[in-house]
Amino acid sequence: MICSLPEPTAIFMRRLLMVILQTYVEKMAASMQFICRALSRLTPSISHSCRQYTRLPVRTPKVLCAAPHPAHSYCKAAEAPDPDSRSRYQDKPWKYLESEEYVEKYGNEPVWTGYRRNHKGGIPPQKTRKTCIRGDKVCGNPCPICRDPHIRVHPQNVKLLQQFISPSTGMVYDPSRTGVCMKQQKKLNEAIDTARDHGLLPFQIPYVDFTAEDYSNTHPAVGSTPPALSLTRGDSWYYWYQEIMPDEKEVAKVKKIYKDYLK
Repeated sequence: MICSLPEPTAIFMRRLLMVILQTYVEKMAASMQFICRALSRLTPSISHSCRQYTRLPVRTPKVLCAAPHPAHSYCKAAEAPDPDSRSRYQDKPWKYLESEEYVEKYGNEPVWTGYRRNHKGGIPPQKTRKTCIRGDKVCGNPCPICRDPHIRVHPQNVKLLQQFISPSTGMVYDPSRTGVCMKQQKKLNEAIDTARDHGLLPFQIPYVDFTAEDYSNTHPAVGSTPPALSLTRGDSWYYWYQEIMPDEKEVAKVKKIYKDYLK
């Protein structure tokens, strides 16, 4: 009878019958479980068999989606998954520090403000961990850079690098203060050096005042050059370059001490 109907109507009737059959089977399974529980309370002899029956999983028929008519579409195609949120700032990581998402999360403070590493006792360890991510495993409470997938250390990410540089001395903060792991600290040092070489970050040079006294021969640290001697032919400039004759008394004294060892 269903086969004689038009194709869209036949598909609809098949799906309706399958849904009715599924609902009927579920209600029958629930009623059988209720009856078995009631009988097990009255007659303990059949309690064991009823328990085995109630433990069996109820298999319901799967509703298969038939091929739709070209003019009607009853099944929707699966939606494409959303792209990775990290890809938004993968090529331009400095855009993340200018976004509203960053302001809502950190405000105007650096990313490492208020960070505390999980450790035993009240005194933190002297050194930070080597890395926070090993393969697919992430340690508990990772460092301020590893915990946020949008943060990426890059020489052009100047606003991030400035958060790890002291404004008074121009030196990079120690990882024991920021809590950054050693792997990310190494990347920070390399990125800061590259940014300074490219002129993206300033660097301080100590000022030294050079005076004329430092280059004069009258300075106490500079000795005066002795005047040239009146040399004769065959004489050396310094006397210790000449042939020196040792004292005969000193030689005799040394020979007397080491006479047992002299041959």
